[in-house]
Amino acid sequence: MYKRIMVSIDGSNTSTRALREAIRIGKHQHAAQILLLHVIDTISNVPQTGSGSPPSYIKELYTQARKYGQELLEQAQKEAKGEGLHVETRLVELKLASDHVAQVIVDEAKEMSAELLVMGTHGRRGLNHLLLGSVAEGVIRLTPCPVLLVRSE
Repeated sequence: MYKRIMVSIDGSNTSTRALREAIRIGKHQHAAQILLLHVIDTISNVPQTGSGSPPSYIKELYTQARKYGQELLEQAQKEAKGEGLHVETRLVELKLASDHVAQVIVDEAKEMSAELLVMGTHGRRGLNHLLLGSVAEGVIRLTPCPVLLVRSE
């Protein structure tokens, strides 16, 4: 049924649960492919300067965020390949302050021709939801493909 299953991972326990659910689904599909995505969101945490270039210490932040993202993808790839699945990985970095993680996930799902998008949701409510928003909620609003949300324990 689903041949191309995309999983958005962020290193959280909920994200790991989503990966394992995607692997479970993929194992039951003939020749399924798992598409792993990690979005680096350093833009929203960068102080703005008048010069247009980030402060010098931000370069180290970018380097560490890329390294962390690559390690997450490699670990997830190893887990999915260990279950006999074909795996593709993609590390995407927000480029503009106006970029939103949810939109980037949806754009990547379209570009990768994902047939199912699996992601974790932290189930925030009340003030936390209002202040932090929900990437999963944004994805649901924007994506044309089915979405499977995996809640935290």
